[in-house]
Formats: sequence, C-alpha cells, structure tokens
Amino acid sequence: MGQFHLLTIALCSIFLSVCVFPETASAQLRQNYYAKICPNVENIVRGVVNTKFQQTFVTVPATLRLFFHDCFVQGCDASVIIASSGSNTAEKDHPDNLSLAGDGFDTVVKAKAAVDNIPSCKNKVSCADILTMATRDVIALSGGPSYAVELGRLDGLSSTSASVNGKLPHPTFNLDQLTSLFAANGLSRADMIALSAAHTLGFSHCSKFANRIYNFSRQNPVDPTLDKTYAAQLQQMCPKNVDPRIAINMDPVTPRKFDNVYYQNLQQGKGLFTSDQVLFTDPRSKPTVNAWASSSSAFQNAFVQAMTKLGRVGVKTGRNGNIRRDCGAFN
Repeated sequence: MGQFHLLTIALCSIFLSVCVFPETASAQLRQNYYAKICPNVENIVRGVVNTKFQQTFVTVPATLRLFFHDCFVQGCDASVIIASSGSNTAEKDHPDNLSLAGDGFDTVVKAKAAVDNIPSCKNKVSCADILTMATRDVIALSGGPSYAVELGRLDGLSSTSASVNGKLPHPTFNLDQLTSLFAANGLSRADMIALSAAHTLGFSHCSKFANRIYNFSRQNPVDPTLDKTYAAQLQQMCPKNVDPRIAINMDPVTPRKFDNVYYQNLQQGKGLFTSDQVLFTDPRSKPTVNAWASSSSAFQNAFVQAMTKLGRVGVKTGRNGNIRRDCGAFN
C-alpha cells in the first residue's frame, strides 16, 4: 500500500510538471483583473487609443504588430518597448523590429501616462497589459471584434536584440516553418491562420516581397501563385530601384478594415507575402482559408480565441517581472 501511494505521488509529480507548469504563467491572468485596483483602466486606455486613432490610422496596424512582436519574443511582457541603453541593444533595435511603426509605441506610452495620472492607478497597471488592451481596442476601431481581455501580466526584466533571432515569422516562410514557429508559442495551425489575418491591415515596404515580382526563380521571375494583374500593379508601385521608404497596403481591397477579405484575397492570388499566399496554395491550410473567406463570424471567433491564447504566452509573474514606471526603461 505504501509503495502504491509513493508511486501515485511520483506519477502525479510527473504529470504536474508536464501539464500544470506550462499553465502557471497564465494562471494569474483573468478578466477584470484591475476591478478593485484601477476599475476604470479599460475605459482610460480606450479613450487614449481612440484619440490616437483619430490622429492617424497607422495606430491600428502599428499597435497590433507591436503586440505580436512582443509576445513572440520572451512572451507578452512589453520587452519590445524597452529602449536600448549603454551597452545593451534592446529588442526594438533588432533588424526584424526596425520596421515597427512609432505610433504603436506612442499609443502605449500615452495610455500609460493617462492611467498613471489617476492617483489610485499610478504604478499599478503594467505596460504589457496596456499593450494588450490597446491591441483589442484598435481591432475594434477598425471594424473587427471587440472582446474581453485577460489581464494581470507583469513587465519583463530583460530586452536584448539577440533574443529576437529566429523568433519572428518571415515573409518567405512556408507552411511548415509557420506552423512550427507558432507551435513553439503554444499556438495551433488554426491559430496561425487566424492571426495571419492581421495582414488585412497595414502596409509593407517593397523589399519584403520584391523577390516575388522580380526574381522568384530562373523559370519564373514572377511568383506563379500571384494573380497576374496584381503582380503588374505591384511592379508599378514598386519599381526595381524604388525608394526603400515606400510602403504599400497589405490588403489591396479593404486596407483600412479588419475583415475576412484577407482570405478572399488569398483565393484570388492576392496574398502579398509568400507566407500569406501559402495558406491557400498548401492543401493542409486551404480548407480553413476557404471556410473563413465565406464566414466572417467563424473567422472572428477563431481570431479572438487565437488572440487570447497569444496573450498567455510567456506571461511574467512574481519575481520574473514588475510594473514599469516608464514603459521604455527598466525601473
């Protein structure tokens, strides 16, 4: 009997380490986390985001992309907002992050200032949570779903350029590369396909897809999966010696609306990146693209679920984090 009891404890210990500990990071996350700490926080953040949105639409894709780039590197801990200092080159100065638009950072900084302007809220709300709320708000402002966000993250204590290496998806990725990168963050292939629809908003510099319209392969200078008319339009907007600052819309049809037109574009060969179009050309992901192209509600439900899961990645708790006074600098 004693041996059986010990075996049970041993097995429980094994299963706990496998099944419970991966969830401990998100265990403290919950909706209405600040109800007794800073009850009006979501309205305060939403007000700042709304003002910023009215100043420039770039607020939407900039904030959404900032959230992705934060969560995929060391988790959702606002480490991407830290400025480089002294001998430390921070995440934001890694080549993969240099194209993050300043309006995303500015949105978080302004929202943090507004929250901290309330005496009872001062230094009580993390930058990571503010970025999470702001991301939800920009999605809703651009026509996407509004959803309840889980809160309770702490801000990270480190931010290095080196930590970004190999953590972010590239425009040339195939389905296997995308699937494995998202799986490393606990996200399924369906989550990946849903989150890829963030490309329904925003813009890209020509260099990110130039290979598809000029030197795809020896046999096909233009990627044959690209719609021919769309390829010609891209060549017109992005001539070979184009100014590197020129950027074009990711979604050629509804570039300022968060919608499922992204998937309809893929059906027509109008995915801007290889990593977009492959979702339709690969038979493993094609059925999901077709389903969401025809059902806005099915897509939105999947997107909200995927965003909630993304928001749980690498959450900092206890001694592994704190609440930054200045989102761009460690305390």
